[in-house]
Amino acid sequence: MTSKKFKPDYHHILDVLNNKRPARLPLYEHAIDPPFIRKATGNNFTLQGNHVKDFEDYYHTISQFWLDMTYDSFAYEAAICELLPGHGAINGGMAGPIQTRADFERYPFDEFPELFWRTYSPHLDAIRNILPPGMKVWGGCGYGIFETSEDLVGFENLAVMQYLDPELFADLYLRIGDLFATLWTEMVKRYPDIFVFFRMGDDIGFKTSTFFEPDVIRQHLIPQYQRVIDIVHRAGKKFLLHSCGNIFTVMDDLIAAGIDAKHSNEDQIAAFDTWISLYSGRIGLMGGIDVNDLCLNSYDDLVKMVVEKGTRFRNSGRGFGLGSGNSIAGYVPVEGFMAIVEGARRIREDGRT
Repeated sequence: MTSKKFKPDYHHILDVLNNKRPARLPLYEHAIDPPFIRKATGNNFTLQGNHVKDFEDYYHTISQFWLDMTYDSFAYEAAICELLPGHGAINGGMAGPIQTRADFERYPFDEFPELFWRTYSPHLDAIRNILPPGMKVWGGCGYGIFETSEDLVGFENLAVMQYLDPELFADLYLRIGDLFATLWTEMVKRYPDIFVFFRMGDDIGFKTSTFFEPDVIRQHLIPQYQRVIDIVHRAGKKFLLHSCGNIFTVMDDLIAAGIDAKHSNEDQIAAFDTWISLYSGRIGLMGGIDVNDLCLNSYDDLVKMVVEKGTRFRNSGRGFGLGSGNSIAGYVPVEGFMAIVEGARRIREDGRT
């Protein structure tokens, strides 16, 4: 199901960030990966070259898919870790480029912003040029504080570093915070017009707990989040945190730091009703439909589930955006994703808005 009559209006998704009930239920995804779009459309589009039109054609194709699926905005992140010298430890199986104080001191943090903007400005400029009326993007500087530390050191080595070299561990997060403050300050200055809200993705938890002890997160991560959140808020924009995992032990701290909305949920950790019950009075919430269900359930059963859950979460009376609990990766069945779109259509058209 697609809708050629759909008129995007980013104010609906912005209402969620203001924790208000939107007039029309908005759809939200952290990402819909290009391999999935190719699978769903049969269009094997790629970024063909480095000319302005190449970038514009590429993002026109992506934005048109989101528009056809009745989204008011679409996702774009300028991925920090993809450009880090020595990148790869975040994917596991290798150590990052910073293992010692000497590694830290010689790492080219100061040169990174120039590389970042040289790489991503053509993408962001193209998005500005192709946005349909009423549509914007959500995202910003991709990856988060913790994920960047994983890429620079490696998770296992970080876990050791916090005990064997606590000063280097602390200095690393301060320096990453400095880098993020520099990049985010420029992002909100250059591109406030194309973003409906800004977002950081930083997966700080897994099924049973956070990766670090909550006090470590409070001491080293959340103050750096606070710097980014303050930059975004001073620019008059809202901020969403995407974080996978069981992070309930630090949610109050994250809300106190100023996040306006939260995304990512897995039913094996907690039903989305738990998020609604605990936090809908304070922040907007996105998601609600577990990715596992999208992969395993039939289309008809999924549509019924989306309508039932989406209506229930929307009737909480606060900011809620419907979507998967994580993202639409290339392996997600097309019918699973389309069930979310169809469920949203039925909620909107059946007078349950």
